[in-house]
Amino acid sequence: MTGKGPLTHLIPVDLTHPLPLERWFPADRPLEVEIGCGNGRFLAARAARNPGVGYLGIERMLARVRKVNRKAELARLDNLYVYRLEALYTFHYQIPRHRLRAVYVFFPDPWPKKRHHSHRLFAPLFLNALWASLETGGEIQIATDDLPYFEAIQEVFANDARFEPAPPMERDEAEQTDFERLFRGQGLPIHACAYRALPAPEPPFAPLRITPDMEPKPLPGRDLPDDSFDKGDDHAQDDEP
Repeated sequence: MTGKGPLTHLIPVDLTHPLPLERWFPADRPLEVEIGCGNGRFLAARAARNPGVGYLGIERMLARVRKVNRKAELARLDNLYVYRLEALYTFHYQIPRHRLRAVYVFFPDPWPKKRHHSHRLFAPLFLNALWASLETGGEIQIATDDLPYFEAIQEVFANDARFEPAPPMERDEAEQTDFERLFRGQGLPIHACAYRALPAPEPPFAPLRITPDMEPKPLPGRDLPDDSFDKGDDHAQDDEP
């Protein structure tokens, strides 16, 4: 059971202002973000091991948000919070510039059909917002089981001079997502890469065109069923109690 009580580790959404992250994360401590944090397995393990680092999960599905919240409550992790909003909008408008030390994206939805490639997270528009959110020298860590998408991600970063390759991180079993454990158990390959943000001129941000799938769904005073959002930023499993 995930419980239906108050989500004590959920940051309220305000679409009109940047996130006041200092309310939850001290400004003098590093902050790391996972996009599509699923049930929070990776984030909870990292937060428990690094109490001096802030961890923020960005996740749209309410059922998964509840699981992250439950993990943070049970482990008394005061350095772990979750934000329920679409990732591109969050990075484009709400993350303060150059605040993040690291970003993690594990097993994002590959949108394998060519007509759906425009829905993929890793595109130039996201890289603009990603670079502006990372501190100089900050890194993004990526893992996927989908080789064509992995190759497409590598091509996108290779064509952006604001990033350079960095060593992919090693994750022990406690920090592996359910998908990663499943694939490794089947002997399937995991493709990983990482990139580091370099000094560059600050980019002007054009207004972001909001597509229907990016629009906030909950109405004031209401919420949607646990399965109200599609897989969106990741395709992590929700099989943990």
